[in-house]
Amino acid sequence: METELSKRLGIEHAIFGFTPFPAVAAAITRAGGFGVLGAVRYTAPDDLARDLDWMQEHTDGLPYGLDVVMPAKKVEGVTESDVEAMIPEGHREFVRATLAKHGVPELAEGEASGWRITGWMEQVARSQLDVAFDYPIKLLANALGSPPPDVVRRAHDHGVLVAALAGSARHARHHADAGIDIVVAQGYEAGGHTGEIASMVLTPEVVDAVGPLPVLAAGGIGSGEQIAAGLALGAQGVWLGSLWLTTTEAELHSRALTAKLLAAGSGDTVRSRALTGKPARQLRTEWTDAWDDPAGPGPLPMPLQGLLVAEAVSRIQKYEVEPLLGTPVGQIVGRMNAERSVREVFDDLTRGFERAVGRIQRIAGRSGT
Repeated sequence: METELSKRLGIEHAIFGFTPFPAVAAAITRAGGFGVLGAVRYTAPDDLARDLDWMQEHTDGLPYGLDVVMPAKKVEGVTESDVEAMIPEGHREFVRATLAKHGVPELAEGEASGWRITGWMEQVARSQLDVAFDYPIKLLANALGSPPPDVVRRAHDHGVLVAALAGSARHARHHADAGIDIVVAQGYEAGGHTGEIASMVLTPEVVDAVGPLPVLAAGGIGSGEQIAAGLALGAQGVWLGSLWLTTTEAELHSRALTAKLLAAGSGDTVRSRALTGKPARQLRTEWTDAWDDPAGPGPLPMPLQGLLVAEAVSRIQKYEVEPLLGTPVGQIVGRMNAERSVREVFDDLTRGFERAVGRIQRIAGRSGT
C-alpha cells in the first residue's frame, strides 16, 4: 500500500490513523501506518508531554504525528472565563433539566469535570505546539483548516509536514495557498466535524483542485476495498478515525459505550451541533435529539456549546447513562461490529486491499486494456 507520500514519510502502508488515545496511535505506527495523536483534550502541557514521552517509548523509532484544533484567525486576550460568561442562563437551565429528566447524578464534591473542549483556544493550542516541537513528530494536522501562517512556518522550520482537513475543493485550494503540505479530503460520512459533500465526490474534486499536493481520503472508509477506491480516485493515502474506537487498545473506559458502537448501524449517526456548536457526526442519542428539537433553545455557536456541555458530558460518561451516552463517530460504525486489536484491523485492511487490487487487475485483463 505504498504511495509517494508513504515513501516520503517512511511508512509501509499509506494509512493515517487519527485517535485521541496514545496506545492506539502507537499501535497504528507499529503496524506500518502513521499514528496521529489528537491533542484537543490536553489542556495541560505536562499531560501532553507525558503522553508524547510514552509515544516515544512505544513507536520503535517509527514516525507519528499530532493533530491540534487551531483557528486560522487569532483572537487576542480572550480567556476561558470570558467565554463562559457569554453562555445564556436559559441554556444552562436546559442542560440541568435534560440531565434531571434522565436521573444523571452530580459529580462528587470537588471532582472536576473531564475533558473540556478548550483546545481551540489560541493560548491552549500554542502551548501544545510548544511541547510538540520538542519531540520528533513528522506531521502536524489541524482540524479547523489551515493553521496561522506563523505556525506553518514554525512547523516547516522543524522539518514537520502540515496537514489540514477540507470539506470542499474551495477549502482545499485555500490550504494550498496557505502552504499546507497535505490536504485531508474529509467527506460527509466522517465522524466529528464534517462538511456537506460525500467522499466519493469530494476526493477527486480535491485531488483536481490542489494537485500535485498529496491528498488523503477520509470519511466512510473502513475496509481495504474502500482504501483501494480512495487511491483509485487519486488520493495518496487514507485518514481513518472512527475505525479505531472499538480496538482493544482504545481507552473509552465505558463498556456501555463500546457496546453501543458495536451494535450501531451506519444509519445510527447524525450530524449535530450538540457537542461543539459546529455540525459534528456522532451517535444519535436522546441527548442529540434534545438539542436538535425545535422546541428547545438549540445549540450555541462554537466554542460556547462545548464549554456549556462539558460537565454534562462528563457526568453522562461517568455514570454511563445509556440513553444519553454517545461519541463522535462516522457512518463506518456499521462495520465496527467486533472488538479487535489494531494489528488485526491492519491485517484485515491489507487483505481487503489486495482483494480489490486483484479484482481490478482481472477486470482490466479481461477488457484487454
